[in-house]
Amino acid sequence: MEKCADAMAKFTNPSKISKEEKEKLLIFLCEAICNIKNPTEAAKFLGDILSSQEAKMIAKRLKIAQMLIEGKKYAEISYDLKVSANTISRVFEWLKISGEGFRIILERQDKKTPADQKDNLSLFDLKKKYPLYYWPQILLESIIKSANSADRRRLRIALKSMDRKTELYKQISRML
Repeated sequence: MEKCADAMAKFTNPSKISKEEKEKLLIFLCEAICNIKNPTEAAKFLGDILSSQEAKMIAKRLKIAQMLIEGKKYAEISYDLKVSANTISRVFEWLKISGEGFRIILERQDKKTPADQKDNLSLFDLKKKYPLYYWPQILLESIIKSANSADRRRLRIALKSMDRKTELYKQISRML
């Protein structure tokens, strides 16, 4: 029993950074975001710092905020965005308590003209424009397209053993 306690002690005391250091890191992140010049740079940056799931969650929260401000009902938001009432409620609470950041971004987004939005590229356009950035996904897609039925069967078995069902997993699964 004593050995277990000693072994666990090694892992239960991670070093923590100070409040001041956390503040500096947050300011550093905010300054980095301020240096983004267009949607393409934003997509690259978010792709580097967030997982696909995290980016989707943030995008959904922003859209939830927009829909709430527009007066949409929870049921409509839930249906359109495939989110739970708890998620909508959390965003609603953020809007009630402060929500200043949401409101600033959404107000600026509303003021954009179609000419301003020409840099908004779809994922297909981004893949086409920056193929090296998406090479793993492009490579997998071409492998699947050229695979014979036995290879596809082996790929399906491998996919079933994956714990996490990412967007890439879903896309590959649809292709198979």
